[in-house]
Formats: sequence, C-alpha cells, structure tokens
Amino acid sequence: MRQRAHLRLVTSSEAGDPTLTAVLDAEDLAEELGLDPHARVTCGLHRRWLHQCVSSPDHVIPVTGHRWCRPCGSPLEVVVDDTTARLSCPSCGTRTPDTAANRQVVRACRTSLAAMHAR
Repeated sequence: MRQRAHLRLVTSSEAGDPTLTAVLDAEDLAEELGLDPHARVTCGLHRRWLHQCVSSPDHVIPVTGHRWCRPCGSPLEVVVDDTTARLSCPSCGTRTPDTAANRQVVRACRTSLAAMHAR
C-alpha cells in the first residue's frame, strides 16, 4: 500500500518551520517522480534539513561512497558550521576525501543551510 503524504504525522521540527514542511513535501513528490535521493536538501528519513542530521550513521552509505573513506574503509565524520559542511576521516586523517559522492554531500549541506537561512 502506498503511503499517503497528507496522512502522515508531522514532526515537531516540521510544525515549527513552514518552509521546511514545504520543501520536504516538494522533495518527497520529486523523489517519487525521479529526483535522486542524494540531491535532496531535506532528509526524508529524519524529516529535517539535511545539514541537521547528516552526521547520523543513517547517512553513511559505503556502496555509493557517501560519507565514506574508500582508502581505509571508515565512515567519515561531519562538522557543519554556518555556511558549509566538512568531512574528515577519523581513521586515516583525510579531510573531505575527494569523491563525487562526498562532494555531493557537501553541496547538499550548503544548499540546505542556505535554504534554512532564507526563510
């Protein structure tokens, strides 16, 4: 059975931020229509701006390389400040391993931060 977005519960973070709610709903629909889930600036799982939850272990995807250090096979740590996200490997010390997946994570976090501050 297909989940109906209009029947799901709204999280407390969504209730206090109408911009977040609108962007989540738009990205949920866009994802159903083919948007790459890694291109989102909101998190469909945590129902938050991406930069607010990108440090969760749920966002480490070794298969695609998102938040993953391929040389040493470790999850990357994330530090988010007011304008960007920085990735680093706690095992080998590599700062933001330069892969397409990790660049995508940083770019999505920057966009998420900008969208949140634009409200």
